[in-house]
Amino acid sequence: MSDTTAGPVKTQAQSEGFTKALRLWMTAGPGLFWIILFLLIPSGVMLGIAFFTNSDFGSPVLPLSLSSFWEVLGNGILGWSDANIITLIRSLVQAGVATSVTILLAYPLVFFIITRPANMRPVLLLFAILPSWTNQVVRTYAWMQLLNPGAPLAHLAQYLGIIPEHFGLMPGNFAVLIGLTYNYLPYMVVPLYAAAEKLDWTLVEAGRDLYASGPRLFLNTVFPQTLPGLLSGIILVGIPAFGDYVVPQLLGGDKAMMMGSLIAGQFTFSPNWPYGAALTIIMLVFTCVGLLTFRKLTQRLGGGEGAML
Repeated sequence: MSDTTAGPVKTQAQSEGFTKALRLWMTAGPGLFWIILFLLIPSGVMLGIAFFTNSDFGSPVLPLSLSSFWEVLGNGILGWSDANIITLIRSLVQAGVATSVTILLAYPLVFFIITRPANMRPVLLLFAILPSWTNQVVRTYAWMQLLNPGAPLAHLAQYLGIIPEHFGLMPGNFAVLIGLTYNYLPYMVVPLYAAAEKLDWTLVEAGRDLYASGPRLFLNTVFPQTLPGLLSGIILVGIPAFGDYVVPQLLGGDKAMMMGSLIAGQFTFSPNWPYGAALTIIMLVFTCVGLLTFRKLTQRLGGGEGAML
């Protein structure tokens, strides 16, 4: 009797397992295919190119060599140079500062929006993210016009003694910071808004009843509830800002070169594909290490599943 019932039960379990696997592949399959096609395969190609030798025309040729990685460390024909290390540190600092500034700007903006009438919130949120619908190159060129020596902002900075006369606010690190903040602010606003919209205001009222106000009220009642959105925003802003090419290239020039500009130059202006590929791999390694560290930090802070990687 047990043998006759075990067969249908086993068949039904196999059918349910197949259905679950099929459903999983149908939902996760397209995303997995996208990651493999546009991330893993190009990364593998770059890793392979990095071990080739640079030809006279910049293309990778045999024999295999570690010279490109030595060049990344600063060992070149003229001896050792710390230029790459400075560029890496500058990229990390600029990305970190830009992310911090977007946080400081996004919180007041988000809470201004969610405290308006419900019918106005979608419109106000649309105004906040509308600039991101324009091409990044166009937005950055607009900032070039606003920061050049003849612009009102430059005249104001000259009048205040911040910059010398006939100078502009670009090129330089300050201009890059403004460009990164402006371009990536919507990517901080959207996840913060999604988290703040679910805010439990009874906890805020309870904090007020306990005579908490100002920063203490925010840190104990509002900040923990918006933490998942904040952590997601940090990822969405920090990683693209670290490898950005357009903003440093147009607003920074040689004075504020970042990793994106340095890598792009090895495939265009001064071709050295193995060196550019090695720089790309190093940048990917730093990004992955940062993501893993951030994952651990998220788990410690209790950011929730919405912010988990």
